[in-house]
Amino acid sequence: MYYLSENDTNNHRQLSVAFGLKISKSGALYVLFTLLIGFSAVNTGNNLLFLVVSGLLAFMSVTGLAGMYNIKKLIPDLYPPDEIYAGIPAPFRLSVRNNKQFMPSFLIRLEYLSDQMCMFPVLPKNSAQDGTVMITFEKRGITPIGVISISSTYPVGFFTRYWRFNINDTVTVFPHPILNGSSGNGDESPAAGNGLHRDRGISGELERIYPYSGSEPLRMIYWKHVARSHELLVKGFGRCIAAPLVINVDTLAGQGIEERLSRAAWLVQKWVRGRPVGLVLGNRTIIVGIGKQHGLMLLRELAVYGLN
Repeated sequence: MYYLSENDTNNHRQLSVAFGLKISKSGALYVLFTLLIGFSAVNTGNNLLFLVVSGLLAFMSVTGLAGMYNIKKLIPDLYPPDEIYAGIPAPFRLSVRNNKQFMPSFLIRLEYLSDQMCMFPVLPKNSAQDGTVMITFEKRGITPIGVISISSTYPVGFFTRYWRFNINDTVTVFPHPILNGSSGNGDESPAAGNGLHRDRGISGELERIYPYSGSEPLRMIYWKHVARSHELLVKGFGRCIAAPLVINVDTLAGQGIEERLSRAAWLVQKWVRGRPVGLVLGNRTIIVGIGKQHGLMLLRELAVYGLN
């Protein structure tokens, strides 16, 4: 086993690499046949048999070198989706890059977790290809990516040569979301405020009328006034925003901490893109926020809560 530096990878990750070789049934028969001919040549001293053995060994050497070069300078990678939930298959992008400058690679098999794999009949020089694999993690938390295998039977199928890359990276697995019976409607924090507050938008009440600047949508133009005065004016509306939701994991229904975390994950997933959401985890309070990135931050906190 040896270690690749960051400069050897296309994404600046460090990889520990191990090489392996598997022989097929046809390859075993070929080796056995070569050995039998070789013993016969030594015992009989027949020059013709020596020539046959030489040809067989030369063929094995040439195909071996071609097979080794075929998988040389191939770098794999695994790209996770933004959201990975325990017990739910998630689509990962499994990628391989051919860093050779002059030759393509053939019959490349990319494998992860021994049951997820992609096949690439031809991988052109200095290029990358990828495929999608569905991967399921059973437990929440931070999980190492682990080993990705690159193998090929090229050129004749006698041997399967492979590299095993141990990628030093991790993915965060969120708790499995479980439907919360209250749907979050009654979990508002009094300290965070109740009811609705308003902002500029198009869904609230009419607040003002102002000159058209050219950037507003046509449906906001005050057409009745235009018909009377031929002056373009725009109606300004308020926007209704739901009250903040603060999720206290300890007060949620559930038989244990894992179930309560799962219910909290469901609430975050449901509300965070349209409503300010905060989180209370033991003695920690995470302030309310809204949007996808804030939701991912909350889910990461739930994923690692209580884990050493």
